Amino acid sequence: MKKIFTLILTLVVTVGFAQDSYWQQHLKYDMQVTLDDKTRSLTGKQAIQYKNNSPETLHFIWYHIWPNAYKNDSTALFKQIRSDLSRTEKLDAVTYGSIDGLNFKVDGKPAKTAPHSNPEYIDIIKVLLPEPLKPGATVTITTDFNVKLPSYFSRSGFADGEFMICQWYPKPAVFDKSGWHEFPYLDMGEFYSEYADYQVKITLPSDYVVGATGVLQDKEELERYKSVGAMNAAGRNASPKLYKPTKAGLKTLTYKAENVPDFAWFAEKGLVIQYDTIRLTNKTVDAFTYYHNQPGTLWNNSIDYVKDAVHHYSKWIGEYQYPTVQAFEGPKNNSSGGMEYPMITLITCPDATKEYLDGVIAHEVGHNWFMSMLGSNERAHTWQDEGLNTYYQFRYEAEKYHYNSVARESIPEAIKKLPVPEFQERIYFALSQIPMQSAIEQPAADFKTSEDYGLVSYLKTSIWMYLLERRFGQDKVDQAFRDYFNTWNNKHPQPEDLKASFEKSLGTNLDQFFALLKKQGSLIQ
Repeated sequence: MKKIFTLILTLVVTVGFAQDSYWQQHLKYDMQVTLDDKTRSLTGKQAIQYKNNSPETLHFIWYHIWPNAYKNDSTALFKQIRSDLSRTEKLDAVTYGSIDGLNFKVDGKPAKTAPHSNPEYIDIIKVLLPEPLKPGATVTITTDFNVKLPSYFSRSGFADGEFMICQWYPKPAVFDKSGWHEFPYLDMGEFYSEYADYQVKITLPSDYVVGATGVLQDKEELERYKSVGAMNAAGRNASPKLYKPTKAGLKTLTYKAENVPDFAWFAEKGLVIQYDTIRLTNKTVDAFTYYHNQPGTLWNNSIDYVKDAVHHYSKWIGEYQYPTVQAFEGPKNNSSGGMEYPMITLITCPDATKEYLDGVIAHEVGHNWFMSMLGSNERAHTWQDEGLNTYYQFRYEAEKYHYNSVARESIPEAIKKLPVPEFQERIYFALSQIPMQSAIEQPAADFKTSEDYGLVSYLKTSIWMYLLERRFGQDKVDQAFRDYFNTWNNKHPQPEDLKASFEKSLGTNLDQFFALLKKQGSLIQ
């Protein structure tokens, strides 16, 4: 995620445990879903092949049914937002959402369910397995589901004729070496998800443009997106060529994604599509952007921003592994920043400058590394996702524009003229002067306010990473990240795994440096 904070500044060893003992569950989803844009609802059905790669026999599986987080004022989501006075306006005139129609079966046998012991957690359910699931065994779990979409105030929902379909389907919680990670949906705090393969069939009115996790399998529709998108990418400032359906009524689009931690999709009528390809060392990636048809929009150059982000992050960390990358412009009445999902991100910053929009897109595209390909536990260790990503976002902005999306227009012209290393030194010194009392290493739900959460998880962590860069040099830090990526991509690295990987790559003990993650107050004395 997500929003980049608009603060105005005046700028004055070996891997921690043997890889052969590592395990993680793996899932295969087969889902069909229909959008009714009149009632703003979804009707779906789901089959999941769940393989138990753990050494334990399972008698139940915790499921997240996160649409229920939007059901009433008593859920953990609403209570968290209402406890932060700076965010309560998000709930003005809210339309609630929910999920129902669940009828779980395991290998065809009806399965009982049980609620969570915490009455606030109505978006978590325990599916009791009719037969124990032994290590190495696989079961198929099916259910129908109906979703009433909420108004758009926290990731999923509808606004201005646009549909943001996120956290929308029944989803097993992660089971790892620490046990189950079932937790309620929260606005402040993100996710931790099992890797899975997805096949999703989406039925909706034919005049909608859709962007989704994965690759569109319908060749005719995909080629029309590419054809229209390539012309718009080449034309830029000319009147865009808009997508038009080949027939009226409904259409069904099939998407496939392999080894990703989530699936999201977005739909709106009348969007402009841009398309181009990204040539990396070992592959070519399809790139798409989808945005509102407005004269002079900054999104005319959005395809370049997506391509630049993929090139930079691939060079710094490790090559982009997915076949496509996409950015989708969100509701024009929302200025939150953005929200990431595998292969696609929603961008909502309508009043951005060119530099700011580019930085937000780079940050959200960067989450394909720090969230998706490196599947850390964002709820428990937000910094391992947001902060590491912000460190590279700031570098992207500095190298490309002599800009920083926190300092923004407050950067003096004299500072902008400095070489990038000196520019970054001045920026990080200024950022370090912002009061940030909380420790970096704490669960997202423990932060008292969204401002504290953002400052510490994003900014304080990026300062922490900059201290490492100053100590060892940028090239060695990049190599440490590449080694970390090569070891832990498509896995669930914990902080101790990051530490062990960095220590091995840098050839030194980092106890004191990682101890700073638990330090209150400023990292720089």
